[in-house]
Amino acid sequence: MTRFLLVFTAAAALAAPAVAAPVLGQPAPAFQAVDASGKTRSLSEFRGKTVVLEWTNNGCPYVQKHYNAGAMQRLQGQAAKDGVVWLAVISSAPGMQGHLTGTQAMQWKTKEKAAPAEVLLDPAGTMGRAYDAKTTPHMYVVDKTGKLIYMGGIDDKPSSDPESLKGATNYVAAALADVKAGRPVAQAATRPYGCSVKYGSAD
Repeated sequence: MTRFLLVFTAAAALAAPAVAAPVLGQPAPAFQAVDASGKTRSLSEFRGKTVVLEWTNNGCPYVQKHYNAGAMQRLQGQAAKDGVVWLAVISSAPGMQGHLTGTQAMQWKTKEKAAPAEVLLDPAGTMGRAYDAKTTPHMYVVDKTGKLIYMGGIDDKPSSDPESLKGATNYVAAALADVKAGRPVAQAATRPYGCSVKYGSAD
């Protein structure tokens, strides 16, 4: 019996994820990532400001729905006006859909007229795995104290059809409105949807 428990425990340890999943109300996972201009950025440098993390992939039709309609850019712009730091994160591995170099990321930002404060490059998937990011888009909001206050989908219409934007409830906009009004985020966790994040090998 003891031998069985030892074997079971060992197997469970091997199956366990390398990092714990992020927890609402707890400090958001710290990170260091290089932005599109080559500068190393960290979550700690934005302490005192609300931060939005947007996992993105320019080849994903679910992402394209929001950008082609200008919806994501409008939300980014409004967030910036309210003093929110918006960080787009690309965790696609080299050779995978959505992977961009720094120069390509800057070109993408210009072409789409996107308005994140920075585009963070995460080709090894370290940041993505720390946040348990599963889809593009996958959204997170971190408050001024560094705690995670929202994680999940961009809205309640899990479709790549641009028509689905009509009448959609944008969860990130709602969360930011709650923050601006000094209220707790009413809907702090939702189901993300989109393309899977194109991670490479975890080795």
